[in-house]
Amino acid sequence: MRNGVILAILSSLIFSMMNVLVKSVSDTVPTSEIVFFRSFIGTLLIYFFMKRSKVRFSRKGIPFLMLRGIFGALYLLAYFYTISKIPLADASILAHLSPFFAVFFSYLFLKERVSKRVILILPLVLVGIVLLTKPGAYSAYSLFALVGVASALFAGAAAVSIRFLSKAHHSFEIVFYFLATGTLITIPLMWNNFVLPSPTELSILVGIGVVSLLGQVFLTKAFTHESVVVVEIARYIGIVFNILWGFLFWAEVPDLLTVTGGMLIVTSCILLSRKKQPVQKSKISFVPVWKK
Repeated sequence: MRNGVILAILSSLIFSMMNVLVKSVSDTVPTSEIVFFRSFIGTLLIYFFMKRSKVRFSRKGIPFLMLRGIFGALYLLAYFYTISKIPLADASILAHLSPFFAVFFSYLFLKERVSKRVILILPLVLVGIVLLTKPGAYSAYSLFALVGVASALFAGAAAVSIRFLSKAHHSFEIVFYFLATGTLITIPLMWNNFVLPSPTELSILVGIGVVSLLGQVFLTKAFTHESVVVVEIARYIGIVFNILWGFLFWAEVPDLLTVTGGMLIVTSCILLSRKKQPVQKSKISFVPVWKK
């Protein structure tokens, strides 16, 4: 599959499933331990896939690969912590602020510009976001919400680093460094707070590792076919998926504004996927704009 928008939508669907699993164990398992299992299991699986696909480790670009891993690990820690403290829908909304950081970072470091087509679709997305988030009725303004904003910042930085790395590295290798770095970072963090998971909790933690790896592969591949801006806008549909899970599993009935906002975002994603944006042919260079 080479449609970056479709890949981004699939990754959002899978990550929304991961959110449900994380929320279900966050009351009894510490955040750092959830991130450890998610990263460790994913590392083993992606290493297996690399061997099976005969993907070799690169000798160049290691510092950038590790930097992408650090951004991803910090995102996971902040996001999972936010999920454990505030409602799932609110945490998801905060995390989906990442496109704004991604657009800023991509302009600053990759010199990617927003196309006219995206500019025309963007107002539709923004209206949908306002209808979904209902700023006047938001209930999670707190320090926990600030951690959620920090998760969006780290996610935006991770998105730009993936876009940069995807031109020279296989998606499996990028995902491996992300998960391996996350594993190493979380070991000292969970050392004194480790909770032996029950069989049910262990099954859920394994499920988080497997499901999130699949979503990560789809997301990384999406960045190889589309710009940071288009992929991040398409990922807004993740808010709709999270609201859907809330309706199905916790009987959280969406109101008319939520349904309307969701329809606008879905329509925007369809428009983005039907008219593919040409991918920049020239090699992406990691040069800050202030040096140009």
